[in-house]
Amino acid sequence: MTQALRALGFTALLCAGCATLPHPQAAAPPASWEQRLPVLQAIAGFELDGRVAASDGHQGFSAGLRWQQRDDAATIDLSAPLGFGAAHIEQSAQGLSVTTSKGVTLTQDAASHELAATLGFEPPLNSLRYWVLGASDPNFPAQESVDDQQRLTHLEQDGWLVDLSDYAPVGQQWLPRRVTVSRQSLRLRLVVDTWRL
Repeated sequence: MTQALRALGFTALLCAGCATLPHPQAAAPPASWEQRLPVLQAIAGFELDGRVAASDGHQGFSAGLRWQQRDDAATIDLSAPLGFGAAHIEQSAQGLSVTTSKGVTLTQDAASHELAATLGFEPPLNSLRYWVLGASDPNFPAQESVDDQQRLTHLEQDGWLVDLSDYAPVGQQWLPRRVTVSRQSLRLRLVVDTWRL
C-alpha cells in the first residue's frame, strides 16, 4: 500500500511538473522578401568596419575598410599594411574624390583612374551601398535569390554577380557579413566585422 501511495504521489508530482512548463509558441514567420526589400533600400545611413580584398585576375589588393554612408554620400577609408595602397574615398552627387596615401587628392576621372589602379578595377560604388546591406539597387532590374529566412543570398544586377552570406542581427535587421561581387575575372570581397545603423 505504501509503495502504491508513493507511486501515485510520484505520478502526481510528475503531472504537476508538466503542468507548470510553459507551452512553446511557434516562431513568427519572417517578413516576406517583398516586405523586407524596400525597408533595406530605404536605410539612409550606416557605418561598417571590416576588410576588403580585390582581384582583377592577375594581381590582388587587400586592406582594412571603414565605410560611412549618409544618404547618397559615402566616405570610405582603405588602410593597407604600412600605408601601402591606403586611400580616402568620397562619393557623392558631386562626384568621386580619392585622397592617396601621399596626401594627393584627385577628383572626377583622375579619381576613378586612381581607384581602379588601387583595386585593379573601379567598383560599382553606387550599387554597392545597397548590395552591402543585402538588397538590390532599386535603379536597375535584378534577379534575386533568397533563403528560407527571406534574406538575399544571390543577386544578378547590371552585369555583376553578388553573393551574400553569414547574416547577423543588427537592430531590427539581418545584415550580411560577407559580400562577394564579381564580373568575369574581377572580384571584390567584403567581410564586415562591425555594423552600425
